[in-house]
Amino acid sequence: MGSWYHGPLASFDTETTGVDVERDRIVSAALVVQPAPGGAVSVRTWLADPGVPIPEPARAVHGISDEQVRAHGRPPRAVAVEVARALAEQSRAGVPLVVMNAPYDLTLLDRELRRHGAGSLAEVLDGAELLVLDPRVLDKQFDRYRKGRRTLTDLCAHYGVELVGAHDAAADALASMELVRAVAARHERLGALSPAELHLRQAVWHAAQARGLERWFERSGAPERVDTAWPMRPARCRCGERLEPGHACELAA
Repeated sequence: MGSWYHGPLASFDTETTGVDVERDRIVSAALVVQPAPGGAVSVRTWLADPGVPIPEPARAVHGISDEQVRAHGRPPRAVAVEVARALAEQSRAGVPLVVMNAPYDLTLLDRELRRHGAGSLAEVLDGAELLVLDPRVLDKQFDRYRKGRRTLTDLCAHYGVELVGAHDAAADALASMELVRAVAARHERLGALSPAELHLRQAVWHAAQARGLERWFERSGAPERVDTAWPMRPARCRCGERLEPGHACELAA
């Protein structure tokens, strides 16, 4: 029986109004599914009208305008719920989910759901447990001393993965999936672990990586907090406490 990276994978990506997971909004999203390396892919995409103007820096990255989302975008609540349910469907089918820099996309999805009164991501998943594979975390763990940036573009170049149409959600999702297969093929120890084991270990690896980055910031004279949570940052209310069932406060604005 082959390793998991020879089997089916799904991959999720978003394009957004900015980089603040607590305040920015989803503009587009994509879910790509592939049964095996080199096989045909199925692609599902969404375009949302975020309800706020898309800032120029974000438009310059993904090329999606206010006019486009007003004309063709769907309500953000409907999009967020459909995306979460599509992820749950893959989870229930036992398909691991690739998410490049998972705490960004999954946290943003969770906050969109909460913002529009649909509940948390966990609630919409309704018991489906995502098995997340994050190429950024995996690469940094198994090639930790390599210098240079580790964006999707940089990692694709390093592993020889073609990235056509960067900053399109579907293109980035497909490249992230192929990147995970390439990382696992190069680092054989990854293939020996199951996706469930990798999910648990990535949470530990990411936390260590975040603490290491904080120490680097301190040595550089510019202290900065780096969130250690993976694959999603916990929601916090305005009082600073985690939002748990029964908590009376509201999600931080």
